[in-house]
Amino acid sequence: MLLSLVLLLVLLAALGWLWMQLTVSPHHPPPLVPGFFHLIRADLPSYFLNLAQKYGPLYRLHLGILDVVVLNSKKAIEEAFVKKWMDFSGRPQTFPYQLVSKDGQDLSLGDYTPLWKAQKKLARSALLYVHNNMEPVMENMVQDLCKRLLARAGSPVDISKELFMFTCSIISFLSFGEKTESTVQEIKDCIEELILGWESWQVQILDFLPFLRFFPSPGLRKLRQSIKKRDRIMQKYLTQHKETMVEGQTRDLTDYMLQKLREQGEGPGQLSEGHVQMILVDLFIGGTETTAVTISWVVAFLLHHPEIQRRLHEELDQELGPGVSGSPPNYGDRARFPLLNATITEVLRMRPAAPLALPHCTQKSSSICGFDIPKNTVIIPNIYGAHHDDSIWAQPYDFRPDRFLEPEPSPLGIPFGCGARICLGESLARFEMFLILAHLLQAFTLLPAVEGSHTLPSLKPIFGINTRILGLQVRLLPREARVHQ
Repeated sequence: MLLSLVLLLVLLAALGWLWMQLTVSPHHPPPLVPGFFHLIRADLPSYFLNLAQKYGPLYRLHLGILDVVVLNSKKAIEEAFVKKWMDFSGRPQTFPYQLVSKDGQDLSLGDYTPLWKAQKKLARSALLYVHNNMEPVMENMVQDLCKRLLARAGSPVDISKELFMFTCSIISFLSFGEKTESTVQEIKDCIEELILGWESWQVQILDFLPFLRFFPSPGLRKLRQSIKKRDRIMQKYLTQHKETMVEGQTRDLTDYMLQKLREQGEGPGQLSEGHVQMILVDLFIGGTETTAVTISWVVAFLLHHPEIQRRLHEELDQELGPGVSGSPPNYGDRARFPLLNATITEVLRMRPAAPLALPHCTQKSSSICGFDIPKNTVIIPNIYGAHHDDSIWAQPYDFRPDRFLEPEPSPLGIPFGCGARICLGESLARFEMFLILAHLLQAFTLLPAVEGSHTLPSLKPIFGINTRILGLQVRLLPREARVHQ
């Protein structure tokens, strides 16, 4: 059975290659990487970057029956998604995408259409509204997080797990006005199941070998179950809001968007409740683990670089007063903390939360860096690869926040993407990252999990939909206790 599948894969890939040769522009296509089994690599972002050393910053390769173009440089990505954004604004409408996106109603996975533009406008205005009106409450939630962590001071803490739970509580509060532990746990578990199901190889391979969806698949079955659970949870809160909503009062994101739906009226070509539901799903998937894992990476790098942590303590003490007796950090004053901002920027460069972002699809024939790109070509932006380009960043694999503080600072990365499909939650993510880290570093010294141990967490990225860190345990020592030692 396995041998037959492999032979069939080779045959389909060969046919795909022949079709590519017949349909690609004859003028100047990107170089073609030989081989058919690139998809089986567990470390695709770094593998793609290694291929760029030989074939250049963009090239074609086969992923099953799909021929894709991979972009491995900031220049190529920005040319495609900023300068020629309309040409590259589509999404490939594969079977798994249709399944997860509720038949194209998802903002992140939906194709570029007038309805998608209306959905994006609704999501942007809703995020702006809640950010402006709920910022003080979110600041209090961060302070409460530090108080809870203080109760566990000196003991090893799974900081990634704590942060995932906390970022989920933030999005739950913004979306539904709910932050009870049971509600947050239910949503967090659902998100984890959905992401694990989506990134399963049994599901990912359906993008490139679509005929396999007609065969029994445990991975696909689990994904369908996760989607049903997701829809059931979201529908529960949407129904509650419709039943309790008061005209003229806006409690949260859901109220705001449902009121906008009422204002627009119903009819063909209009946004529906399904579009609101999928905006909320996007916020939970794109605004919880991604933010938590980035903060976790900051913690891990600071454990490896205690001198940077010491300087961050000094910066906070100088601006706010010594330790936790100083003023609480405020996001509006973030410009006063250049080293903290540079540290976050450097971690976003080295460990972008979504290393391969989401694939784009060409709406029309176009070109990138002089290479011809046909219509309906799948484009994979390798953000991780672009961020480790030694022609832009000196010593790209070294953790050096000071590169962004020099008289001629290094260029910024593109961790949230760029162009028309840039992550709409960027401002919220940056708010959370800054505020959580500022409070955490004001209150604690970050130490290895085992007292007296020199064992540090691994900095090797675990690539999937997100760039995860494995087994991050940390001890949080209150800074007053550090002073009295």
